Amino acid sequence: MTIVQNGTLVTPGGMLQADLAMEDGKITAIAPGLPAQGATRVDASGCWVFPGFLDGHTHLDLNNGVMNTADDFASGTTAAVCGGTTTICDFATQDKGGTLMDALAAWKQKAAGVSRCNYAFHMAITDWNERTRAELGALRAAGVSSFKAYFAYDALRVRDDELLEILEAIQPFGGILGVHCENGDVVNAMQRRAIAGGRTGVENHPRTRPPEVEAEAIDRLCWLGRMAGMPVHVVHLSTALGLDVIRAARRRGQTVYAETCPQYLLLDESRYLLPGFEGAKYVMSPPLRSPNDVAALRRAVENGEISTISTDHCSFRFADQKAFGRDDFTKIPNGAPGIEHRPALMFSSFGGVLNAMQLCDLLSTNAAKLFGMYPRKGALAVGSDADVVVWDPGAQWTITAQNQHQAVDYTPYEGFAATGRAKYVFVNGILAAENGEPSRVCAGRYVAR
Repeated sequence: MTIVQNGTLVTPGGMLQADLAMEDGKITAIAPGLPAQGATRVDASGCWVFPGFLDGHTHLDLNNGVMNTADDFASGTTAAVCGGTTTICDFATQDKGGTLMDALAAWKQKAAGVSRCNYAFHMAITDWNERTRAELGALRAAGVSSFKAYFAYDALRVRDDELLEILEAIQPFGGILGVHCENGDVVNAMQRRAIAGGRTGVENHPRTRPPEVEAEAIDRLCWLGRMAGMPVHVVHLSTALGLDVIRAARRRGQTVYAETCPQYLLLDESRYLLPGFEGAKYVMSPPLRSPNDVAALRRAVENGEISTISTDHCSFRFADQKAFGRDDFTKIPNGAPGIEHRPALMFSSFGGVLNAMQLCDLLSTNAAKLFGMYPRKGALAVGSDADVVVWDPGAQWTITAQNQHQAVDYTPYEGFAATGRAKYVFVNGILAAENGEPSRVCAGRYVAR
């Protein structure tokens, strides 16, 4: 048995001065002054005790058709636990002509035995047909309750009529569909124009994916959701225009969940104008936006209009992988690292505005509820899984590539002065990280939802 003593617990009922006991992977008791004789004691004096943080949007061991991401499940989940994340939701992606169950098996194999945190999978549907539809029951029985579709990327996207059918097909078992909202046809056309005109530099990445491309796709998703009578989930929201579309749908009475990421709350499009090729570090889709967009999304987070904050972690090394597009921005692999630093970035940036309960909702509880894990995950409660983070709110440190565990040669947040850090991180009751360094144990498990 392990007992966390002397901390302030962030529980579903509020902040609580109490001890917490863990045994056999579960939280077994929460009460002041728990007897600790014979137990392993963890002193949480001066700390907040949270349910393990949940990152609902990661891409580990992903092949983009040209190269693999720098982080696989071993390195990516090591970085995750060092930052306080105890569960990730990655994307099992169906191959064109392939099956959903084959995709799930392939991604389970990538993660099994090497993941330091727990892992679940959204199923990315790229080839919608009657065979795919027939698999949904078996997929649900295997513990998958959330899905992904793309409006962009030729190798991944589905047509509007197919997306409507997917929404209707997952409705009977309460599935949720997250959608990458960019108009792929327009992006392709704008990129062709740029290259034909000799505009090959990094600065053309955001110019060929303007805010209207996101807003139009979000609008289309919301109307399709209304036609299907289904809630929808907008992933990695990046613009004020897109936010306005979501607000309009909500005013119509629709349920629209919105996710954003630290990069859209802390960084802006000026990064693409850095000298040389430095801007390639920030090539991701959707791209970084204007300071006005950043301000609008920050207000939305503060006002409770954003449901979850995830990372969209998709890491490629700058020196040899991002460099693939040095002479053609369309060939720069899209994505940036962030799985390790999300909690610290959010506590540092919003700590004076949002309280511990609100930050817990954004980083853990809301995602657990949305993706079918609550209260097993996302709650400090007797019977919940023993995924626990002891958070030191007074820790002062600086984010650098040199001190990170992400298997990549840069961080978008180089030099960021952070306040707050995960002091102890438990995954299924086992110490996974301490003071930003991993233990020797891989305690992660597949989470059937």
